[in-house]
Amino acid sequence: MTYTIHGRYESNFEPLADVFLQQMPKSPKVGGAALTVYHRGVPVVDIWSGVRNKGGTPWQADTMSISYSTTKGILSTLAHMLVDESVLAYDTPIAHWWPEFAANGKHGITLRHVMTHESGLYHIRQMIENAREMLDWPHMLDVIANAKPYHAPGERWGYHALTYGWIVGGVIEKATGEPLAKTLAEKIAIPLELDGCYIGVPDSELSRCSEIIGAARHNPNPRKPSKVAVWRQKLITNALALSGFDDSTATDALLPRGMSRFYLDEAESLQACIPGANGVFTARSLARIYAALANGGELDGVRLMSAQRLAEATRVHSRQRGEVVPMPMHWRMGYHRIFTTWPKTPHAFGHFGYGGSGAWADPSRDLAVAYTVNTGSGSPLGDLRIMRINTAVIQCAEN
Repeated sequence: MTYTIHGRYESNFEPLADVFLQQMPKSPKVGGAALTVYHRGVPVVDIWSGVRNKGGTPWQADTMSISYSTTKGILSTLAHMLVDESVLAYDTPIAHWWPEFAANGKHGITLRHVMTHESGLYHIRQMIENAREMLDWPHMLDVIANAKPYHAPGERWGYHALTYGWIVGGVIEKATGEPLAKTLAEKIAIPLELDGCYIGVPDSELSRCSEIIGAARHNPNPRKPSKVAVWRQKLITNALALSGFDDSTATDALLPRGMSRFYLDEAESLQACIPGANGVFTARSLARIYAALANGGELDGVRLMSAQRLAEATRVHSRQRGEVVPMPMHWRMGYHRIFTTWPKTPHAFGHFGYGGSGAWADPSRDLAVAYTVNTGSGSPLGDLRIMRINTAVIQCAEN
């Protein structure tokens, strides 16, 4: 049995469709994906293939998939829009809108500090006792408000893998006085007529969500790792240590206790508000948002933000390696650099996610790309699949 591509693509993007198929799992029964590309403000690729659950249900045009940290790019876009409206400001202390946040020396932390991962508040493992606490939005806002930063704001960088969502989402909610999901719908999803864009999936839309296939589930009697696996992990750890990287910071940021028994693709998790990690999207919706950003902040008569705001939002703040992620991410405010296997993308920005999803814009090429998958990669910021797809996208657009 082979994969069948559904949807449409322009003839000059046919090589991209081939690369898309090459990134699919070996068997069509164990995963699916969708890819949407905008070029010069027009959708030129809108394809999908494979299955959306372990039962073999085919992936459909409107299938949504949890996209993990890809969510941060959408949350960040919403924050920039509110800065454009003077509801928020980058350099005003967060405590201005959220007084409780000032506790434990956080009175000087600003939105800019958080959106560039400089606030020192990434250590989720030290903040909560069990991952299931993340399902409780009011509780997590209290946790963040009472947290003590690892270091002074602006002192160094550390990827806020999970905490980013509660800080940025929390200040959005405090400043607007509205639930985060309502603000996301009213500011982005409804104006752009998106077919799937949620942080907290409504009951009526749960049936459209894909199931993560191939992700590890808790095993009370795990197999002892092989000698080769132990040797490989030791080699990686030693190599990172020699470069000055402490991998314990990644554990602090990515793995709250109990995470091995906590699954973000289950219904109660999908319906919770975990804005750093549980956004659920169609590839079409992600691509449409980034198409507006690739076009100076506007698409089809809908303006998300001014061109001036977009320029400030996407200015690189750091080119150095920070904590948590052992490579330079070239952090903008809420977006990072875009990886390919060759073409340079100095003007591109977006966010990738655990499991392999990602979405990005390149204004210099007038490109926007979104890729959603339901086969996990085990990497905080995706895997090589999206890098290969990004390369093919650019090559097709420039031929």
